[in-house]
Amino acid sequence: MPAPRVIVTRPAREAARSVEALRTAGLDARALPLIGIAPVVDRRDLDAALQRLGHYAAVMFVSAAAVEHFFDAAGVIAGGLRPRCWATGPGTVRALQQAGVAASAIDAPGADAGQFDSEALWARVRTQVGPGLRVLIVRGGDSAGQPAGRAWLSREIVAAGGACDIVVAYRRIAAPFGEAEQALAAEGARGEAIWLFSSAEAIARLRAAMPGTAWASARAVATHPRIAEAARAAGFGAVRISSATPGALVASIESFA
Repeated sequence: MPAPRVIVTRPAREAARSVEALRTAGLDARALPLIGIAPVVDRRDLDAALQRLGHYAAVMFVSAAAVEHFFDAAGVIAGGLRPRCWATGPGTVRALQQAGVAASAIDAPGADAGQFDSEALWARVRTQVGPGLRVLIVRGGDSAGQPAGRAWLSREIVAAGGACDIVVAYRRIAAPFGEAEQALAAEGARGEAIWLFSSAEAIARLRAAMPGTAWASARAVATHPRIAEAARAAGFGAVRISSATPGALVASIESFA
């Protein structure tokens, strides 16, 4: 029986890493990035945040892209950071370590965590937050550079007595979607390949790129319940939820066979 074809929808750099891991596991993985990553146009807020790092007890990075664009902005030597660094998942942890942050300075959900999200991170770091403690959240923005994404963690920080600032380190834009991308997406729509979603935004961009497409035959693996809900709302016929760990993803994908 041929290996299941898998469509990886993460941004290009992350998709390449995921495709390699899935192919190593024997799956026919193909990259179809649905979100592009671009620098911010106006870096004044980002540069100002870099100058204020010493004012923060912790800096939370929402993604590996947030790490890379934050430190690249002014050639900051990450190893000299004084605040704690918070990360929601292993990809962000890896990016922090590659930037020079010591493992002992990073707080993140354990490798065995059921989900890698803000809730899992908060369970890990909530005891660090108290009156007067200030946290910087480094996140992505929309195509215009305005903050985009969940505000759940910032609300929890404020509710615990802390203060929270947000800075946009990169923009999420539409990824190229030409004839080759349309052909691969059509395979997925017919159920001939299994979609792998790690972002509800990716599902929204897919629907915008393929208007009028029926998704009832499509099969998808989502790395979070909220993403699975978005796929079901879009009309995907079969949706399964998996941890983002490689072993769990492979098992979920193969369970469709």
